Amino acid sequence: MTEDREPQIIRAFVELSQELIEDYDVIDMLAQLTASCASLLDISSAGLLLGDSRGQLHLAAASSERTHHLELFQLQRDEGPCLDSFHDGEPVSAPDLDAAAHRWPQFQRAALDVGIRSVHALPMRLKDNVLGAVGLFGDETGDLHEDDLALAQALVHVASVAIVHERAATDRASISALLDYALTSRIVVEQAKGALAYAGDLDMDDAFAVLRLYARDHRRKLSEVANEIVNRLLPYDDVLQHARSSASST
Repeated sequence: MTEDREPQIIRAFVELSQELIEDYDVIDMLAQLTASCASLLDISSAGLLLGDSRGQLHLAAASSERTHHLELFQLQRDEGPCLDSFHDGEPVSAPDLDAAAHRWPQFQRAALDVGIRSVHALPMRLKDNVLGAVGLFGDETGDLHEDDLALAQALVHVASVAIVHERAATDRASISALLDYALTSRIVVEQAKGALAYAGDLDMDDAFAVLRLYARDHRRKLSEVANEIVNRLLPYDDVLQHARSSASST
């Protein structure tokens, strides 16, 4: 662990642990998890899939739009390292995707086409319940350092506890209900991102940053702000102008 990375690691755990004591938003927390993985680990991006009450996986968060599409591709083709990690409950390592055609032929081609050369997937679990899987995507081939994998797993453990903490859910039915709620919230956030991207002529990554900035600066849940945008209760221009004002003041 390099000394310059240590403060970032501490900050990442502080932000995730705050979700255990505050009125938090699951989708915002998961977005923070993928962003922390992408910035702290020797990878280019991260994505997170959550299982619903029927055991079906859905995209919950991604640190970039490229990863967003690649995670969706895994779900559409029912093939990929994150799916294997979720179903087996074990880490999956593909340090060189050039050699992974026999494992995931469709995913491998799609990943290489967008410049992804390696993938490591970690299960997101609470006791015996596998909640989802986190994908760590690299632009270069090679195994992740043991310290990076340990750090990623630690971040995932904290996030897993945070997901179910609010209602102290420990049984499978309660956990499934919480996951279903989180995934429904994710749909609304995606709709709000699309609306802001169109209204502000932004790409989807920037639209999400604008949405998240407004929610955090106003101390509101991301899903609540997104719902107001989708239902036209909060004007697009208010959210976009807030981002412009924040940018001009820095």
